[in-house]
Amino acid sequence: MKFYFILALYNLLLPVVFLFGFPAWLIKMLKRGGYGTGLMERFALFREQKDFEKAGATYIHAVSVGEVMIALKLIKQWQKQFPSRHFILAPTTATGHAVAKANAPSQVRVIYSPIDFILTVRTVLIRFEPRQIVLIEAETWPNLLHQAHKLGIPVSIVNARFSPRSRRRFLKLSSWVSPLFSLLRQVCIQDAPDHDTWCRLGLTPQQILHTGSIKFDPAGSGKPKQSEAFATMLEAFGEKRPIIMALSTHTGEEAWIGSVLREHFPEALYVAVPRHFERAEEVRQDLNELGYEVILRSQFKAPAQPQKACFVINSTGELQTWTAHAHVAIIGKSILGTGGQNPTEAIAANVPVICGAAMQNFQSLIDQLQRNDAVELIQTQSELARAIQCSLSEESKARTQRALATLQIHAGATERTVCALESLCEEPARTLSS
Repeated sequence: MKFYFILALYNLLLPVVFLFGFPAWLIKMLKRGGYGTGLMERFALFREQKDFEKAGATYIHAVSVGEVMIALKLIKQWQKQFPSRHFILAPTTATGHAVAKANAPSQVRVIYSPIDFILTVRTVLIRFEPRQIVLIEAETWPNLLHQAHKLGIPVSIVNARFSPRSRRRFLKLSSWVSPLFSLLRQVCIQDAPDHDTWCRLGLTPQQILHTGSIKFDPAGSGKPKQSEAFATMLEAFGEKRPIIMALSTHTGEEAWIGSVLREHFPEALYVAVPRHFERAEEVRQDLNELGYEVILRSQFKAPAQPQKACFVINSTGELQTWTAHAHVAIIGKSILGTGGQNPTEAIAANVPVICGAAMQNFQSLIDQLQRNDAVELIQTQSELARAIQCSLSEESKARTQRALATLQIHAGATERTVCALESLCEEPARTLSS
């Protein structure tokens, strides 16, 4: 009874929240180039005729670029093991949708995920008749779960994890969220200690599988490869310069890092990769004030004064390749932001990694890296200068090898996740009706 009260309240409030947030959403889509990419699919309005859609696909719900990359890795492994399977990949953001479109393999239909209204969700599920639904990490939308449950479609969460903050929040509200989580068929968790938390949130031990992290699984990812085109751009700033790359930075971090490099490492090339590419003009202004000539990836031209220039990558879907060109990687959202961004692409590229202290979103991995002396954590600008100096020395090679070895604890996570999900594909397919 409590669940239906919560669901009714949610469905009363959601339209109000949507109406107030709609203008900001439109502006964000304009900045991120979402118009003309099929955004009406968010309202269950499709250009293609329903009769041409394949039934029985696995429907994978992702949000933005990070979740889409996990979904693509999962799909590629799944197709490798079971070539006949086909998929629907449903990102939420325009950037996620663009990355999915550009990188999805064959037998993958990319759509925008529907807004979580009852009618839109049900229309999409009736249209595609998915055999199962997979949620990447923790995107548990009430109407999606409830409508899937009513239609008999099993729903799983994969790569599930809790940050310390989200764990406290969910446990505090456990009596309210447990009915929602009880609609899940299974949860594939990254870390064994989360098993107890999911039990306290209403799942049985049999529904919780410790598979490890798809994101951290070295299998299928491979070492990031350099690009000749990217190398040519970097050479315009001067040959044989050490490349210090700030990855997925948030507001203020580009200038904070840039001031250290201007003072202590003028010989280095500073490359900043903002988490949100639409911040490029803001980043340009911040770095101009420090005396940099700022070259944007989207408007590339050779710098007039290469030794005084820095490079800002305002693009999407290229992070892994740019990382392969770095000599040192500094992880964003961990210095002036909170939570941190994913360090594994830099680790996989054999690049020394420096993080700020705020890496809560990847705390278990960071703890393991620290125990193995495989990462530098800093809080002040002087600590950053010392960490960069260390990372440019010969001793950093042993550290990067220890970091790679740390990732091995998640080896096989993608394959284990596929096996868990494939067991649901063996259930009889259903024909859904409106």
